[in-house]
Amino acid sequence: MGGAPTTRSRGGASSADAVLRALADPHRRRILSLVKNEDLAAGQIAAHFEITQQAVSQHLHVLERAGLLSERREGARRLYRLRPESLAVVRTVLGELWPDALQRLKAVVEEQQRSQPDKRANPDHERRIP
Repeated sequence: MGGAPTTRSRGGASSADAVLRALADPHRRRILSLVKNEDLAAGQIAAHFEITQQAVSQHLHVLERAGLLSERREGARRLYRLRPESLAVVRTVLGELWPDALQRLKAVVEEQQRSQPDKRANPDHERRIP
C-alpha cells in the first residue's frame, strides 16, 4: 500500500444544482471552511462536530460528489481539501441572477456622494482657529 500519494476529485464539471444543494447544509459549509487551507483526514474533521463520524463521512461524500472536495490518499488515510475552482459555478449562477449588482451599488454610492455636501469644499464647515 505504499507508493506515491494519489489525488482524486469527482465531478470535474460540477453541476450548479449539486453544488448549491451541497452548500445548503451548514455542516457541509463548516467542513469546507475547515479544509479550505489544509488537507484534513475525516477523523480530524469529525473532531469539530457533535455528530457521528458516520454522519461526517456522509457529508464528505456529498461534498466530494458535488466536486467541492478533492481526496488525497496517504497510505490508509484519506485527506480532504476544498477545490476552490468548484465554487465558480456558484459565482456564475449568482451573476446570472444578479448581473448588474456591482454597477447598481456603484450608482447608489455615487448618488449619495453627490447628494451630500462636500465639507472640504464648503468654507462654513472649515475649522476656525481663534
